[in-house]
Amino acid sequence: MADSYNKKERQKKKQKRKKEKAERKAQRKAEGNSTPEFMYVDENGNLTATPPDPNKKKQEVDIDEIVIGVPKQEKSDESNFIREGRVKFFNAEKGYGFIVDKATKDSFFVHVEGLIDEIQDNDVVSFEIGKGPRGPIAQSVKLI
Repeated sequence: MADSYNKKERQKKKQKRKKEKAERKAQRKAEGNSTPEFMYVDENGNLTATPPDPNKKKQEVDIDEIVIGVPKQEKSDESNFIREGRVKFFNAEKGYGFIVDKATKDSFFVHVEGLIDEIQDNDVVSFEIGKGPRGPIAQSVKLI
């Protein structure tokens, strides 16, 4: 018996919500605040509620000018990734140290495996930034 009562109450609430929704829709339509049912895409790819003008001359597009993906970059002799810095600390026995970048003043870990030339404390070096297990590291380190 209780189930049939709950079922009737749910049906009444559902009918009430439907009726309220229909009233809100009619009110929006009367006020002119209704959202458009159809949207159109203009020549620039923007959505608009106004349909396109069929008499307007269409612009020709050259297929070769369309670039899909990242445009190719021209190769240069000098890499943007090469940085200059000063050796802050280097322990040759343990095989690691730190280099301070001249431009950013950031300190980078350097391991003996990333060395091209032998380095000592306060040497001016050029290096590249690589990814290490605990963050950025200096690689391809050589004296200037």
